[in-house]
Amino acid sequence: MPAERAPTGARLVGRYALLCVIAFVVLFPIYTTVIGAFKPPGELLDNPLVPGPFTLDNFGDAWTDGRLGRYLLNSLVVASIITIAQLVTSVLSGYAFSMLDFPGRNVLFVLFISTMLVPFEATVVVNRRTVGTLDWINTYQGLAIPFVATAFGTFLVRQAFLALPGELRDAARIDGAGHLAFVWHVAVPIMRPTLGALALFGFLSAYNQYLWPNVITTEDDMNTVQSGLRALRESAIQQPALVMAGTIIAAVPIVIALLLFQKALIRGLSAGAVKG
Repeated sequence: MPAERAPTGARLVGRYALLCVIAFVVLFPIYTTVIGAFKPPGELLDNPLVPGPFTLDNFGDAWTDGRLGRYLLNSLVVASIITIAQLVTSVLSGYAFSMLDFPGRNVLFVLFISTMLVPFEATVVVNRRTVGTLDWINTYQGLAIPFVATAFGTFLVRQAFLALPGELRDAARIDGAGHLAFVWHVAVPIMRPTLGALALFGFLSAYNQYLWPNVITTEDDMNTVQSGLRALRESAIQQPALVMAGTIIAAVPIVIALLLFQKALIRGLSAGAVKG
């Protein structure tokens, strides 16, 4: 059957070629950034794609001159608050929309999910006025409160609840477990992959915020790492190696989070895909 094997081999070669092209497009900017970050400032433009003399001075200068330590702390604190709050609100709302029976549940759920169609930029002005009225400018709560609930998280957790066997809730009710006891002791341990995926999404989204921190902060000490990179780029416009080093420092928490939760992300996205 040689005639049938040739097209299969050609398709495989085409697929691998396409994957190689995509990998090159994705990895090339990362490669140039890493190479540039380790090069002495004066030698960055000399063979920028070829590794040369290595130095760690760029990282030290970006950390001290760019105040990345303070900005990283702010980003990690805000991202942690948002992630934990989204997990709590998503679990509670997902349970209510899947396990509780109350009038207008489906309509309310559709209205709640429809908020995903509203871009955040359309609510910036109102949120800014609300936070200003509460005197939360330049505070962690001002940076975090608008994001403590997410319609996507509610939808994801609701699907995970619907995938749970109904016998589990009946058995817990017979044992005298209330709603919170069932959620904490039964549902949450089973839904760890889903919650892990949601936590990763929430952390990455909160950590990479740029618009809202710039709207809500006026003091340099409350800037997040994304705002800090912008300031570093503006102050070190003649030192691109410094900016590249700062970019790598800012990317370290993202890489760590992806490495730790990549399996939970894959399992979580498929956990609620099929009911039963």
